[in-house]
Amino acid sequence: MSSANPTLSLEARTNLPRHVAVIMDGNGRWAKARHLPRVEGHRRGADSAREIIRTAGEVGVKYLTLYAFSAENWNRPKDEVDALMKYLIHYLKSETGELNKNNVRLEVIGQIWRLPDNVQEHLRKSIATLSKNNGLTLVMALSYGSRLEIVDAVRQVAEKVKSGKIEPADITEKIISDHLWTRSVPDPDLLIRTSGEMRVSNFLLWQISYAELVVTPTLWPDFRKPQFFAALEEYAKRHRRFGGV
Repeated sequence: MSSANPTLSLEARTNLPRHVAVIMDGNGRWAKARHLPRVEGHRRGADSAREIIRTAGEVGVKYLTLYAFSAENWNRPKDEVDALMKYLIHYLKSETGELNKNNVRLEVIGQIWRLPDNVQEHLRKSIATLSKNNGLTLVMALSYGSRLEIVDAVRQVAEKVKSGKIEPADITEKIISDHLWTRSVPDPDLLIRTSGEMRVSNFLLWQISYAELVVTPTLWPDFRKPQFFAALEEYAKRHRRFGGV
């Protein structure tokens, strides 16, 4: 595969994952290695996100979920969090037109109410602008934590049991899934984690039960089309049995 102009094999194009989820990790380490402020790593990471979104849409991936900001990230230094929020607004303002041109639809999952008001406003505008598109669905996980999501789903189901709308014996996996923040999208087929860390970091714990995992040592700011294609090639070689033989 040429790094300058990578192409997907016939096998990878035939066995393309419908939904790819990405833990975008390594921005801070990328910046530190270059003696740059951490926010510069986030800026370069946004460039990677732009390229992967475009590439995913071009090859025919239907859903792409990016772990952009975790609920735990609120514990980072205030100046870093503030910079991340500014980059998010800048991204929405500068990229919504391009996303619209590329027929991308936008969804957001997480505790959106915790985001600054101006971020929420720009998210609403972008979601509305892109709502009629039917190409790639981009799901941004913002202020997201999977355990929080599951707790929220359990509370909703408990309220329905309490009110008599459902019986405890009627609770199924589908009912739980239907109350998750991701209820409008299918479960991921492929989970990519950059930076080489071997953990899922409280990301889509319920939804990735049968996802194929690809961990790459590449830091997120260096993760571009060749690395994405390499992950798709790896996925195409897997034999998914879902617990069967």
